[in-house]
Amino acid sequence: MLGSFVIEKGSTGKFHFNLRAGNNEIILTSETYEAKASAETGIASVRENSQIPARFESRTAKDGSPYFVLKARNGEVIGTSEMYSSTAAKNTGIASVVTNAPDAKVVDRT
Repeated sequence: MLGSFVIEKGSTGKFHFNLRAGNNEIILTSETYEAKASAETGIASVRENSQIPARFESRTAKDGSPYFVLKARNGEVIGTSEMYSSTAAKNTGIASVVTNAPDAKVVDRT
């Protein structure tokens, strides 16, 4: 199954998207955007930057959980993963973004 980018509008009126794997698990969450068009531009940026390994940055949360962020060419974070139980699980999450992002359909839930 193909992944999907799901665009949603929050209670504050701002937009965000989640990249979901084929099993519907969220693998990347965007920042919030003022306009839906900006979220759509963010999706295009994730599609492009997810194919460049150097754009993934591994991090460790305060509780020790590994996670990753995806950065744009300008260094801005365009997506953040969930917290993982191990480095291996985090690396599987990165691989899932690489696989799913380029061809993921866009689902508009606004």
